[in-house]
Amino acid sequence: MKVIRDITTDEERAFYGSESLSLVNCKIDGPADGESAIKECRDIQAKDCFFNLRYPFWHVHGVTVDNCELTELCRAAFWYTTDGTIRNSKLHGIKALRECGNITITDTSIISPEFGWFTRGCAMRDVTAEGEYFMLRARDLDFKRVTLKGKYSFQYVENAEIRNCVLDTKDAFWHTKNVTVRDSAVKGEYLAWYAENLTFVNCKISGTQPLCYCKNLKLIDCTMEGCDLSFEKSEVEATVLSQVDSIKNPKSGRIKVFSVGEIIRDDPESKGEIIVG
Repeated sequence: MKVIRDITTDEERAFYGSESLSLVNCKIDGPADGESAIKECRDIQAKDCFFNLRYPFWHVHGVTVDNCELTELCRAAFWYTTDGTIRNSKLHGIKALRECGNITITDTSIISPEFGWFTRGCAMRDVTAEGEYFMLRARDLDFKRVTLKGKYSFQYVENAEIRNCVLDTKDAFWHTKNVTVRDSAVKGEYLAWYAENLTFVNCKISGTQPLCYCKNLKLIDCTMEGCDLSFEKSEVEATVLSQVDSIKNPKSGRIKVFSVGEIIRDDPESKGEIIVG
């Protein structure tokens, strides 16, 4: 593997087409403002590097990024890239990950609107993230110990396992399919409308009007806080260990709840059973 150390470059496509290349303590920055420094490359390592220009990792296959900073000027950092590991880094530019496959991210800070769109096979461990429309239309996700803040997260996601996470995000999980959330806190308005095959296990759910218009929704030993007008028109099987402020017109299934402030039945198609106590 060729090793390049301690250089600064702002050249357009500075390392285009490289294979088996290691960049150590390098800076991709400068007034020439060259784009796409590491494009159409294979087997790339970047350690202790600083990226301050657009589109650095496009069409890269086999990449490890370790202790690197990608600034807010580093737009659309990883696109069409596969088989990557990002650890102990900062991803702070908009659209930092998109259309990628088999990416593992650990011990990393993400501040990036529109992060993760259309990715396939993304794993996260010990990550903090901020941004709107997080992971839109992504597939095959495996998240543990992720702390997220931002609106419209996980919309249209398919096939995801989320565990020990803290998610502060409104309009999350809309139109998802085959998602399981375990041992997590999920806070936000209008949670998971139109989801299919969504399961929450031992979770704390908070926010107005959650879990409406769902198909095959399951809650197993969860608690709910500040949740009014819950489960409207949903097909649901739920065990809730706390009070629910109000439940409105569940379409079918059974909701077993510790207590409920109000049960609203003003739809003749509402056949869901509610068991209190």
